[in-house]
Amino acid sequence: MNEYSFEKLDVYNITRDYRRKIYELTYKLPKEEQYNLISQMRRAAVSLTNNIAG
Repeated sequence: MNEYSFEKLDVYNITRDYRRKIYELTYKLPKEEQYNLISQMRRAAVSLTNNIAG
């Protein structure tokens, strides 16, 4: 029986790198965007990997 691991998928690893880049980008945005744009961008980036893992 084969064991399935989403962590071995190329698309999962690509989205992890993308998420890391989004987080780096959000640190450069103005602080007044912290609860609007930054929050939304980070949640969307996390959602990418979560949807693949799920």
